[in-house]
Amino acid sequence: MSAPLVEVAAISRSYSMRSGMFGRSTAVHAVDGVSLAIPKGETLGLVGESGSGKSTTGRIVLGLEPPDSGEVRFDGKPMAAPGAAAWRAQRARMQMIFQDPLGALDRRLPVATQIREPLDIHGVGEPAEREERVRELLRAVELTPAHGARYPGALSGGQRQRIVLARALATKPDFLVCDEPVSALDVSIQAQVVNLLTDLQAQLGLTLLFISHDLRVVRQISNIVAVMYLGRIVEIGSADDLFARPEHPYTQALVSASPAPGRRSAGRIVLAGDPPNPAARPRGCAFHPRCPRAIARCASEVPVLSAVGGNRQVACHLVTGPQVETRDAA
Repeated sequence: MSAPLVEVAAISRSYSMRSGMFGRSTAVHAVDGVSLAIPKGETLGLVGESGSGKSTTGRIVLGLEPPDSGEVRFDGKPMAAPGAAAWRAQRARMQMIFQDPLGALDRRLPVATQIREPLDIHGVGEPAEREERVRELLRAVELTPAHGARYPGALSGGQRQRIVLARALATKPDFLVCDEPVSALDVSIQAQVVNLLTDLQAQLGLTLLFISHDLRVVRQISNIVAVMYLGRIVEIGSADDLFARPEHPYTQALVSASPAPGRRSAGRIVLAGDPPNPAARPRGCAFHPRCPRAIARCASEVPVLSAVGGNRQVACHLVTGPQVETRDAA
């Protein structure tokens, strides 16, 4: 495994939520003590249900939001303060692909102008070189230079997402955060975009943080998979091992619900209830109210993410034994 390009050390992020005009302010722990390392040239898939903190983690990694605590390091250096020259230099090397391509594009501008915008912002090359770079990027995402004259509304969903990808690649970044990049597309178009992204990663040596709730897509593209539940990582390991032998009960439920060749649906694990309110996190393990294997200890002690062999880490009392976290997560 190569050295990490991106390292995330115990980041946390909370927001204040008020119920009604005169209600008491409550802290919502969107991200709670998350640590990750993404090796150069590889893809880490971050999965979990809606509201688990995946997108917030991605924004913190990119420097779009500051963490309340913890640190993000990029290529061995801490993330610079927003607005500083060093921060702008780092941001040119990391870009984001958004979930809704139409929402990510300006409907009033031709798409070629929008692909060129990062080059103008970062002062890359002369005007003629920028125009040529735009044409190169359109060809790289399997479109033609003629598409550049069109407006977003004149393109299909798959074509718009290719434009978003071309714009993200304009500054020749090393790292992409892909936040549900194919969830708004038809299944057939999803496969085309994922295959294109995989090809470009191999050609350009890109490192990816791929955020999704679709394990089928994550299985296809990821080298490493981290599973989030209510702001915390509950399991992380190599994609092949994690999908073949999920350890955490939540991961087992997710994998059982994901279609796979040769596996019957009779073994699907159906979880009871909905994810808890992040503003009223259960005591102990946050998953225990829905866990079909929960024991009494799960309701009082927070499990620590611990190694269970190889590169796998799991936060579950049933898997890791007596280790516990000292603070209460209530």
